[in-house]
Amino acid sequence: MISLKQLTYALAVEKTLHFKRAAEACHVSQSALSTALTELEKQLGVQIFERDNKRVLVTPLGQEVLRRAQGIVQQTRELERLADIQKAPLSYPMSVGLIPTIGPYLLPKILSELNAAYPAFSLSVVEEQSHQLVDMVRTGEIDTAVLALPFPHEGLLAFEFWEEDFYWVAHKSQVKSNQREIASRELDQAKLMLLKEGHCLKDHILEACKLGNQTANHGFGATSLNTLIQMVIGQLGTTLVPAMALESLIAHNDQLSAVHLKEPSPHRRIAFIVRPNYSRLASVEALMAVCKSALMAR
Repeated sequence: MISLKQLTYALAVEKTLHFKRAAEACHVSQSALSTALTELEKQLGVQIFERDNKRVLVTPLGQEVLRRAQGIVQQTRELERLADIQKAPLSYPMSVGLIPTIGPYLLPKILSELNAAYPAFSLSVVEEQSHQLVDMVRTGEIDTAVLALPFPHEGLLAFEFWEEDFYWVAHKSQVKSNQREIASRELDQAKLMLLKEGHCLKDHILEACKLGNQTANHGFGATSLNTLIQMVIGQLGTTLVPAMALESLIAHNDQLSAVHLKEPSPHRRIAFIVRPNYSRLASVEALMAVCKSALMAR
C-alpha cells in the first residue's frame, strides 16, 4: 500500500531535484529515501524520476503523480489539524514564514511578549522572499507567512494587522539630512541605493516614490538592509527603509539621519496570509494581536 511517507519523500525530491538534500530535509538516510521511492514506483508501475550520478529529472507522468501527491499530503495535514480547532490558540507548534525586510525587525519586538503570553507555544521560523513564502503557504509546507502588501497571493487569504511608512536614511553630511520630511522629487536618484531585484521592498519603494525601475541601484545588488546601511555610513549613497527597521538599523549611530518620506501613506501594509481552509485561524489571530501590541508599544 502506498504510504504518506513515500509521497512526502517524493515531493521532497521534486523540490530539491537531489536525493541527498531531500533525505536531509526529511531527516532520513539517503538509502532509506531511495528504497521508499523505488518501492513507490514499483507499486504504481510508473517511473516518477529519471536519475543518474549528476541529476534528477521528473518524468512527464511523474509530474501528474506528484501533483496528485501534493493534494493528498496537504489534505492529510488539514485532516490531522481538525482537532486543533477545539484547542486553545497557540497551544501547538506553528511554522511561520517571514520576509527578510520584516523578520529581523519584527521578531525582536514580539518574542518576549509571545513567550510571556503563550509559554508553551513552539514557533518555527522560515525566512524567504515573498514569492517563495506564498508557494510554501499554498502547498501547506508552512502554516502562515507575514508579507508586505501589495504582493500577489491569489488563492490565499490576507489578514492585515499593521501599516507603516518609509524613511530616507542618509549620512549627516548629506544636504537635506536635517529635514523632518522629504518628498521623492527631492531625492537624488543617482545616489539612491535599494535592494536587488526579487525583494518586494524595492517595488514598494519605487511605487511609493513613483520612480521608474531604472532610477536606482546603478551597479548595486544588496540583499539586506544592513548592507545598505553600511554603504550609507561609507557615504556611497542614501537609501529608504521601513519604519519597523529604523530602531535596529540606525540606533546609536550618530553618523546617520532618518527623514520621513513625504508621500501618501501607508507606504506598505503588513499581513498574515493563510490558505482558505486553514483550520488554525484562531492562532493566526492571536499572533496578529501580539504583533500589533508589540509594534504599538515601540
